[in-house]
Amino acid sequence: MGEWPATKAKRVLAALLRIGWTVKRQTGSHRVLARTGFADVTFAFHDDVEIGPAMLRRIAKHTGLKPHDL
Repeated sequence: MGEWPATKAKRVLAALLRIGWTVKRQTGSHRVLARTGFADVTFAFHDDVEIGPAMLRRIAKHTGLKPHDL
């Protein structure tokens, strides 16, 4: 697996949407994302928050996100 750079939440969400996730519902900064073949995922970050490498690995484990998707 490649190295995960710290990235803004807005960029991570955009990458998730590009790989097939959709926003099922949203309340404030909490978005529930859905994709066929995966369990729903709650993405609870403000757009300008920096997400570190450890959290990106956890998100990737549940979503199928890869470093090159960012």
